[in-house]
Amino acid sequence: MPREHGGWGLTAEPVVLGLIVRPSGAGVLLGLAAIVAFVARTPLRVVLVDRHRDRRRDRTVLAGRILAAELGTILVLGTGALVSASAPFLWPVVAAVPLAGVELWFDQRSRSRRLVPELAGTVAIGAVAPAIALAGGAPARVAAGLWLVVAARAVASVPFVRVQLQRARHPEATALPAVAVQGIAVIAVVAGWAAGAVPVAAVVAVAALAVAQVALVRRPPPRAALVGAQQVVLGLAVVLTAGLGAIAP
Repeated sequence: MPREHGGWGLTAEPVVLGLIVRPSGAGVLLGLAAIVAFVARTPLRVVLVDRHRDRRRDRTVLAGRILAAELGTILVLGTGALVSASAPFLWPVVAAVPLAGVELWFDQRSRSRRLVPELAGTVAIGAVAPAIALAGGAPARVAAGLWLVVAARAVASVPFVRVQLQRARHPEATALPAVAVQGIAVIAVVAGWAAGAVPVAAVVAVAALAVAQVALVRRPPPRAALVGAQQVVLGLAVVLTAGLGAIAP
């Protein structure tokens, strides 16, 4: 099972967002496929690392069998979504493939804890939000806006969490990177709003997230468990606000 406890929330958030905006049976299947894909990354990483190091152990065989079962489950869920979807939804999935490839490249070399693969993987799994929206019949612009909101949330929060954990171990560590990325996230959603893809409620939600995280990073860093709990609350607030804003008349 995945050791990245925060990854469960970052996987569930785009699923919830997509289903709020355009609920459908196909969307539920895509959401389940995304969760299975997140779980499947763990045995896949074992297989990739062992092959990269030219070794074969009992764990390699077991991970390969589990991975095959999970990939089969994803295939079944994806096929069901394709058959039942109201409209095509594959372009976000295709667009996310290079990002997933970046993450797996680092995974293979046991470097998955670095910032680049964490961001790439989070934005890649975020593609499920526009895919679910498209499967339910949402316009492409709305779907693109949802992905932008998810990406902005990742850009604002992934470096923030890393800085908080680093400050807990090394109190003298700088908090500047965690502050700088908040502005980048806000600028991104404002640009999306200007293009007519992101609702104003989502802009407010991401801006509030940025303000909250700037305030938190100025305080003494809490325990890792509390950092995770804060992210669950903040992420849910962003998703609910952005989703409801997208369907508001």
